[in-house]
Amino acid sequence: MGRKRKGRAISGWLVIDKPAGITSTSLVNKVRWAFEAQKAGHAGTLDPAATGVLAVALGEATKTVPYITDATKCYRFAVRWGAATTTDDAEGSVIRTSEARPNLTEINAALTGFRGQISQVPPQFSAVKVEGQRAYDLAREGEEMDLAARPLWVERLEVVELIDAETALLEMVCGKGGYVRSIARDLGETLGCFGHVLWLRREWSGPFDVRDAMSLETLDQLARSSELEARLLPLQVGLADLPEVKATDEGAVRLRNGNAGQIIGALEWGTEAWVSYKGVPLAVGHVQGGELQPNRVFNL
Repeated sequence: MGRKRKGRAISGWLVIDKPAGITSTSLVNKVRWAFEAQKAGHAGTLDPAATGVLAVALGEATKTVPYITDATKCYRFAVRWGAATTTDDAEGSVIRTSEARPNLTEINAALTGFRGQISQVPPQFSAVKVEGQRAYDLAREGEEMDLAARPLWVERLEVVELIDAETALLEMVCGKGGYVRSIARDLGETLGCFGHVLWLRREWSGPFDVRDAMSLETLDQLARSSELEARLLPLQVGLADLPEVKATDEGAVRLRNGNAGQIIGALEWGTEAWVSYKGVPLAVGHVQGGELQPNRVFNL
């Protein structure tokens, strides 16, 4: 028999406005403590120096994390021209400099090559695994790695304003796996002036918006209270991009046991959807005729 998890079996989402100076993992652990929850996870790491939306899933909501990880996200960030750094942000040491500074016309022209389907090499200091080890661990030991380029869909990338001759404020909407630091690094190289991220903020991630996020201070104030629990968003918020179908009485019994169950409503064969019964999420899976074949079952 497996060891029973300590804590409460509570499920849902809490959106935190992550401050700079704390890791995503540390913040998830703090949320888990605040709810005394058995299980917690997040949908997309932010660097310690970055701020903004960190969507934390509790309990059964952790099964919906992949749908937020795969969703589009919006980042607002400042790029400082004239210097490349070891980390591609202001935390690193300067390794190359340039006296060149791009104007708005030059930046806009360069940005066209960073939209749509692009290839992006992750920063040396990143969570990418290299032969079982994190790249940032190897980078800290002074090892320089030849990291493979990865595909990235960039839906939108534009200049918001030129803060000054040294700094541009940009906004990007992209798909899964995007590194803003790589965008700044590569854009600087394209412009011939070098560049790095000065600061970075995630504005939204899938259905979660920073305007609705809770501050760390509020989390501390409301920890282990009924008021905090009232701020928890339902599990199904993480499934906003999938269509919903409803289970029949018999289908609900079968789906709870992990079997294909009858559903009400017509969707195309193979469509991924989530199924509910009397308002309670039961599972996520693929439609097969009048049934849904589950690949994730919720124990709510």
